[in-house]
Amino acid sequence: MRFLLTITFLISCVAFAQDDILAKEYFKKGEFEKALSSFQRLHDANPGNVSYLVQLVKTHQQLEQYDESESLILNQLKRINYPSLYVELGYNYQLKDDITNANINYNKALESLNINARYVFSVAQSFVDHSLLDLAITAYENAMTLAPDLNFDMQLAQIYGEQGDIEKMFTAYVQFVKFNPSYLNNIKRVISDFISENSTNENNATLRKILLKKIQEEPDLLWNEMLSWLFIQQKDFRKAFMQEKAIFNRQPESLDRIEELASIAVNENENEIANEIFHYLIDTAQDIDTKLDAHYNLLQLELTYGHEVDYNNIQQKFLTLFDEYGKFSQTLQLQIAYGHFLAFYMNEPDKATSFLKETLLLQLSTFQQAQVKIELGDILVLQEKFNEALIYYTQIQRNLKNSTISQDARFRVAKTSYYKGDFQWAESQLKILKSSTSQLIANDALDLKLLISDNKYDDSLQVALKLYAKADLLAFQNKNDEAIVLLDKILEEHKTETIIPQALLKQAQLFVKKQEFEKADNNYNNIIKNYSDSILIDDAIFSLAELYANKLDQPEKAKELYEQIIFNHADSIYFVDSRKSFRALRGDAIN
Repeated sequence: MRFLLTITFLISCVAFAQDDILAKEYFKKGEFEKALSSFQRLHDANPGNVSYLVQLVKTHQQLEQYDESESLILNQLKRINYPSLYVELGYNYQLKDDITNANINYNKALESLNINARYVFSVAQSFVDHSLLDLAITAYENAMTLAPDLNFDMQLAQIYGEQGDIEKMFTAYVQFVKFNPSYLNNIKRVISDFISENSTNENNATLRKILLKKIQEEPDLLWNEMLSWLFIQQKDFRKAFMQEKAIFNRQPESLDRIEELASIAVNENENEIANEIFHYLIDTAQDIDTKLDAHYNLLQLELTYGHEVDYNNIQQKFLTLFDEYGKFSQTLQLQIAYGHFLAFYMNEPDKATSFLKETLLLQLSTFQQAQVKIELGDILVLQEKFNEALIYYTQIQRNLKNSTISQDARFRVAKTSYYKGDFQWAESQLKILKSSTSQLIANDALDLKLLISDNKYDDSLQVALKLYAKADLLAFQNKNDEAIVLLDKILEEHKTETIIPQALLKQAQLFVKKQEFEKADNNYNNIIKNYSDSILIDDAIFSLAELYANKLDQPEKAKELYEQIIFNHADSIYFVDSRKSFRALRGDAIN
């Protein structure tokens, strides 16, 4: 008997749920007579369920049966005290153009908060559902006055946003963060939809004013943090740095936030302020690791972005650091960087190799040894000692199976084999790496595999592919002029082969590196105009857009190209960056 009762109960529950879905579907489709019948059955079966009553009322209203709606609401109010029903009743009067009775009932709903402020949850939501936003604001504000432990700044901010009152919206969000700091990142994401990278934007100025006023009237590091974030969105890194220093001075537990700011500045090519921040870290940090990281980053900045770089001076800086901090595991990053510097900048690969082999004699973990061996392998590739390089890379794969650095080593094995012209072995390694846990390695592996597979069948001797691999190696060896000449040979002698757009793209990248921007412009346009069906078309469009935006000061042309990616290449890896850059150039919100 119990089993039969259970089965009957389950069947009735399923049927009830189906009626609910069907009724809502009828309403959604505008089939209000059918919806009315369904909601009436649901309401009759559950007379205490207010949501079914409200749906039934709305359906009557759609059919302009206002008296029936009024009767339903009044009968329900006789049975239960549910103040939001006064909002429903008021709205029903409003639909009948009886504004006097509408306001009487709206006020009854508001007055119910004096009895219990928590009625606001349903009352305010009912006002919002009927777009009675001013009344919803009044309800939330009254409730917070009556019960200070309640906070509805988030709801108020959303309403102000709907009304287009940006200042009140920002103020409410900022107040909510004070009430609940754990929501800070969520609030930042919401606010970012209303601000721009342009510091003169009205909304940016409004938020800045609110936060500065908060700092003056109610000092709290939260406001400094939000102000720093705003400055970062505007790329005002110097102002962000000032805020971060203020935060650190009052709360000197960690320099992590300032380190992160330095990293962001480097990524945005704001090298002058990045340089200042790294010097500040060196002067301020108490721990060696932070100081060493800052020294390392300063040297990388000077090598990568410095004008008329004095290599002898940089070498002396490395040696001074080793004198000051020593050569042990803690300075490993600097030691590897010095080895790379000797080989790739000072053209002293043998000296670099000897130095790094001494580093390997230190007390290092297996992972740290792998880091050194990666660099040693790269230096051997630089010298075209491919077989020796492969030994180091293979050792890493054997000692650290399935790790990211092992996958990196496998990719270098493939790249080295490709440089040697052993395309079959390279391709076999790249197939494995397509599913790498590192997205960067997986993408690089896929690009190289496509390069090989798309061009290995053009001729049995693979002449063009071998020439391209040699040019690629020359670029790796910083022999950019020689690489460009070799790529010219491919463009002249293999005009009908599929490798042409790849050669044009590689050559354009080298032109950019040499700051020969007009030549790069020509190459990118050549790909766009003549090889629109190439898999490299989105690379060319995006690279040319970046060139126009960042080097040639032609923002309108850049916008057109970003727009091409957005509308014609939605599956491109450049889609997100293109959309962000396009909206920034147009002056839209950041996200």
